[in-house]
Amino acid sequence: MRRTYLLWATAAAGLAVDQGTKAIAAVTVEGRDPSHTLGGAVTFTAFRNSGAAGSFAPHATLVFSLLAVAVLVFIARVAPSVRSPGWAVGLGLIFAGAGGNLTDRLFRTPGFGRGAVLDFIQIGHSGIFNLADQCVTAGALLILLQTFRGVPMRAEAPTYSHP
Repeated sequence: MRRTYLLWATAAAGLAVDQGTKAIAAVTVEGRDPSHTLGGAVTFTAFRNSGAAGSFAPHATLVFSLLAVAVLVFIARVAPSVRSPGWAVGLGLIFAGAGGNLTDRLFRTPGFGRGAVLDFIQIGHSGIFNLADQCVTAGALLILLQTFRGVPMRAEAPTYSHP
């Protein structure tokens, strides 16, 4: 039960930080010239992305919205059976990222279900991203680490021996 709480606490924290930083960026970054910090290593600039990472498939907002819903439903269904803290945090981060970008697609400009994700952080010459993207990336890496270590997501079923 504690692992389920860890998953949902991670998801809630990640979603809150993502939406909070996007709200701040919408007011302080959007519509302004890019702002460079850390000697130009980090740039804050607003970009509305209707597609996936790197603006892949910009006209597939509905597809990405449905994919995010499927991910959220899957995680909600497996959450009660998660027995590993690593898996709980990893799935919580993915839930936060998928939920954060889905929230943008549903409620941001240009309208319900057609919204674009607000990306606003650029490191060096990388693509522009947001914290939801980083949640998905960190969650996926954590899940890969758990998988490579052989840590099962769910408790293993008891084995019974026959006399």
